[in-house]
Amino acid sequence: MTVAEFLAWDAPGETRWQLIDGDPVAMAPTSRTHGALQGELARTIGNHLMAMRQGCTLITAPGIIPRVRTNENFRIPDLAVTCTRYETEEYDVSNPVLIVEILSPSNRAETWRNVWAFTTIPSLREILLLSSTGVRAELLRRGEDGSWPEASAVIEDGDLMLDSIGLSVPLVDIYRTTRLAPR
Repeated sequence: MTVAEFLAWDAPGETRWQLIDGDPVAMAPTSRTHGALQGELARTIGNHLMAMRQGCTLITAPGIIPRVRTNENFRIPDLAVTCTRYETEEYDVSNPVLIVEILSPSNRAETWRNVWAFTTIPSLREILLLSSTGVRAELLRRGEDGSWPEASAVIEDGDLMLDSIGLSVPLVDIYRTTRLAPR
């Protein structure tokens, strides 16, 4: 299936789908912790972008087309930030600078396949992965030479720094509405 066919496809049921290498793949519903993390980080980033007035936009459940097999991939991470304006409606996010994925035990392998596909996008500067099983983040940041590190930087305490949008926030604040929040 192509991206155009996928976008025109009348998918069965209420399930969200993404297109991976030409095959529609159903996405599991989010857990309470997953949804709380997505909501808290979306609020934090959205408020930051509004205060900074950078002209950037936060998108939840964005359509992302990697630069590898572009006609066969329409992947849907949890959040993305783009600083590109648009004049007509679009279903994929143009030129994301930040993509966020929330890792669950059941989707870890699939999420990492998405992450490596996302690294093919020239505008992308950072990929953040939040754990849904512990207060933990993994951050991949593109180097000045355009390369990506072989491994992610792990953050388990202190501040989470997102250079792509100029945001610094205590990592525990993102987990404050979850069962994982420190008591």
